[in-house]
Amino acid sequence: MKISREQVQHVGKLARLALTDQEVDSLQGEMDAILTYVDQLNQLETDGIEATSHAVPMENAFRDDQVLPSFSTEEALSNAPDPAPAGFRVPRVIE
Repeated sequence: MKISREQVQHVGKLARLALTDQEVDSLQGEMDAILTYVDQLNQLETDGIEATSHAVPMENAFRDDQVLPSFSTEEALSNAPDPAPAGFRVPRVIE
């Protein structure tokens, strides 16, 4: 095993977990499996491979801003239950 019971207990302590002996045994096996897989990944040849943040190429999806017609203040406030001269009036939520 790549990880000892003491290391599992230490990680549990850092995470503020009260682990039973049965949980420590179970986690030891699970963490060992994870570390074995990571070791397999570390054996891969990665020289010359460019680091990426996405699996597929991404391009900026932004578009240029366009000025378009919009509602007037009167139209926007026409369905408001309690309109104010400069906007919407809503109930106070912070005291």
